[in-house]
Amino acid sequence: QSALSRRLSAAACDSGEQKQFPRRWRWSPAGCETINRIVEALLESRRQLADRDIPDRLPLNNPGERWKTSLCMHYVLIIHEVTDYSVWKKVFDNAAEIRKQAGERSYQVLKFQAEPNKIVHFSAWTSIEDAKRFFESPRLVRIREEAGVKSPEFIYLDSLEAGTL
Repeated sequence: QSALSRRLSAAACDSGEQKQFPRRWRWSPAGCETINRIVEALLESRRQLADRDIPDRLPLNNPGERWKTSLCMHYVLIIHEVTDYSVWKKVFDNAAEIRKQAGERSYQVLKFQAEPNKIVHFSAWTSIEDAKRFFESPRLVRIREEAGVKSPEFIYLDSLEAGTL
């Protein structure tokens, strides 16, 4: 396991007991295993992005500092239940262009093993601000309603470390 995976696992799973997460999520040992798989998927996505031809110097929004020399990735982990996966997936796929324009750079869709209508959407973004602006927009609220999304949980993440073992 990577250092990030170990830190998140430790936060999520303590001797198999249920832990209280923001708002209403409670994780059983099986839920902790799911979180561990999500974290590993996050790291794999980061490795895949690192393999692409991405410049190692990115412009910053701060005019006083023109370039950032390290590649800092921003991620969003969304956990939600949908009424019908096939309906949700069609709406999700149709929104690909607006997600791209808003700043989404890559994504993964996962499902809970025991609950096929509980979906995890994990994505890399240009910035957390872009992601929040997009996910909190009235347009996206309407799209979520159309897709049959129930109570989405948004977790905004910044990359600390990535590696390959």
